[in-house]
Amino acid sequence: MRGVIFDGKRTQVVDDLEIRDPGPGEVQVAISAAGLCHSDLSVVDGTIPFPVPVVLGHEGAGVVEAVGAGVGHVRPGDHVALSTLANCGTCAECDRGRPTMCRKAIGMPRQPFTRGGRPLYQFASNSAFAERTVVKAVQSVRIPRDIPLPSAALIGCGVLTGVGAVLNRARVDRGDTVLVIGTGGIGLNVLQGARIAGALKIVAVDANPAKEAVARRFGATHFLTSTEAVKDILPTGADHAFECVGRVELIRQAIDLLDRHGQAVLLGVPPATAEASFLVSSMYLDKSILGCRYGSSRPQRDIALYADLYREGRLLLDELVTQTYPVEDFDKAAQDAEEGRVARAVLTF
Repeated sequence: MRGVIFDGKRTQVVDDLEIRDPGPGEVQVAISAAGLCHSDLSVVDGTIPFPVPVVLGHEGAGVVEAVGAGVGHVRPGDHVALSTLANCGTCAECDRGRPTMCRKAIGMPRQPFTRGGRPLYQFASNSAFAERTVVKAVQSVRIPRDIPLPSAALIGCGVLTGVGAVLNRARVDRGDTVLVIGTGGIGLNVLQGARIAGALKIVAVDANPAKEAVARRFGATHFLTSTEAVKDILPTGADHAFECVGRVELIRQAIDLLDRHGQAVLLGVPPATAEASFLVSSMYLDKSILGCRYGSSRPQRDIALYADLYREGRLLLDELVTQTYPVEDFDKAAQDAEEGRVARAVLTF
């Protein structure tokens, strides 16, 4: 079968991947579409260290082909969106409703794929850039059949991360003010999360002025090409500032632009060894700096919620799918994503 692999030096689309059958508590899914997220590109450029060779992709949707023993919540033929959380469901963090903190879901990559008899790693417990993948049952969430699968694919990372950061981590309230730095796939979802939450002023900042129209479509009330004029709109600063690029100088700007009791939420991913600075004295007015993994999501609950919001017209998905590419055009999709020509490139099988 076809898939996109990274061997530590280059990516390539191959057609001789093999995948094992699902075991107990696992689901095999035929991938229909998968979003190309910046995290996939960060593996390729080394920003995110990951063992190789690896089958890339982690934002996918498709149709259940087979289930292992003990799986009852999905069955063959169901349409599903996939999450990356291969959480155990039984540890203290899972029991507290914090599956993103499950230690069994981090740093334990599996190898369900082979190529020429050699095992390949699974990226983010998912590997959606393959015609078929095997995931833990908890990662597979049934969705209504009327949601287009290229749109549904984006729920599994971009929406869970961006909207989840607003609703679950920051808990933006009605009337709050929000600053969003970076309007790529994650930033756009932060914008619409802030809109859904009822934020009063939502200021989007992106160096590319061509992104203004889509930012406003997703919820921005104001658009700037730098943070210099933020205080003209929010004189006392923002209640919530989301950094969605992954640059330490922008993290500093997010912190500096907080109002009293404000919180900066870090969503962009800088290099693993990057260090950021801030004025300690600025933090004593009850300000906070919050890390956020995967939107602090509970995928079985949140994916179903976002699917309902989409069907009600309150959550935008179709508008995120800037362009679809057959998987064979991965290099073109990656180049377009890197150069900012698309909000989200979607690979199709």
